[in-house]
Amino acid sequence: MKNTLKTAGLLAGLGALFMVIGGALGGTTGLAIGLLLGIAFCGGSYWFSDKLAIRAAKAQPVSRADAPELYAIVEDLARRAEIPMPKVYLSPEQQPNAFATGRGPRHAAVCVTQGITQVLDQDELRGVLAHELSHVKHRDILIGSVAAAVALAITFAARMAFWFGGDNNFVASLLMMILAPMAAMLIQMAISRSREFEADAGGARLCGTGEPLANALEKIEGYAKRVPMNVPQAEASAYIINPLTGRKLQFAGLFSTHPPTEERVRRLRAASE
Repeated sequence: MKNTLKTAGLLAGLGALFMVIGGALGGTTGLAIGLLLGIAFCGGSYWFSDKLAIRAAKAQPVSRADAPELYAIVEDLARRAEIPMPKVYLSPEQQPNAFATGRGPRHAAVCVTQGITQVLDQDELRGVLAHELSHVKHRDILIGSVAAAVALAITFAARMAFWFGGDNNFVASLLMMILAPMAAMLIQMAISRSREFEADAGGARLCGTGEPLANALEKIEGYAKRVPMNVPQAEASAYIINPLTGRKLQFAGLFSTHPPTEERVRRLRAASE
């Protein structure tokens, strides 16, 4: 229920923002255009946020025949978690990482990168996937997916102000400076850092121990610092480890929703003792 209210609030705020920008740029006509754009983006954010995340990762669906070991792990964990089997995707990215997305357990997808299948052993990969399915089970994925889509839409709104603001590029640049941190703030308000600790604990329960996940987090963190991944800043919150860890980007720190990896590892190992 809490995530549902947060989602509704995010979508309502997005619609209002488009109306304000439209009204400021084009009066009554701009207000009407802003309303239509707001409705379109709100609907798209809810229904297609998972597709946006999958597309941003350049991921392709995989079947049991394509990746039997990966598929079998997800299938077994979904059965243990008592949730429907999610769709499984593979991203060509070489940085080891993973995320879950979708509107809920019945419309969920789990995506892993090519890199994670090459770096982690079977137990560690199982720990990562258990973490992601814990997000699915506890319905964290809707608010995360919508928050990322909303942040992308806010960036679009800022660009719209830039292109349709005429010669007054100073105002447009000022809007960019205001709206980018606003997008980051919305994500941080919507996505509590505690959800990662809870998903870690849930993943450890599914696996029977937190040690494999702790080992996986350490490995992924190390690779994320030196193997780049080109994903939108707004999408970074979906991954088990921030994929932009090794990059210095404007506003990157503002978009961080991940607690320190060291603390996550410490809690997992303490619970496993």
